[in-house]
Amino acid sequence: MDCKQGTIHISQQISNLLAIISADAYARPLPVFNGSTIGQHFRHIFDFYDCLFRALGGKEVDYAARKRNALIEEDPDYARSLFIQLEEMVLGLDEEGAIRVRADFSAHPEAYRPLVASTIGRELMFAYDHALHHLALIKIGLREALPGLYLDEHLGVAPSTLKHRPGGQAAKPS
Repeated sequence: MDCKQGTIHISQQISNLLAIISADAYARPLPVFNGSTIGQHFRHIFDFYDCLFRALGGKEVDYAARKRNALIEEDPDYARSLFIQLEEMVLGLDEEGAIRVRADFSAHPEAYRPLVASTIGRELMFAYDHALHHLALIKIGLREALPGLYLDEHLGVAPSTLKHRPGGQAAKPS
């Protein structure tokens, strides 16, 4: 699976999950999230992909320059439509294409922020890993907000972890 296929795969997982979450549970502040919502986690996932896609013309991505669209936090159907669009948009990307990333290591507004060389494929991998991490958190929130909802046990678990669990899907040496 390449970076584009990985992006499509995780976006489909997200879209399928968004299709079964009620708007009430999606936007409800949860104690386990210190008052944040499940919707805010989905919005945060989307923000990183959005930053990357907006940067493609200028070849410089700044993940600190997120739009933070509140509608994504409040409406799971709207969020789902954006992730479905993401699946289509990723198809035309060149994974080997060069891009620079504006790093951000300090909360101080005047701190130096270096530019780091990368590729579109590497940044898709970063966004995938970031999404996977937040899906693990979302799963915790969903267990609190919707305790009867069936959740795939693999949701939010890294492929490398799945491969190395007993009975995992690690390839056998030939």
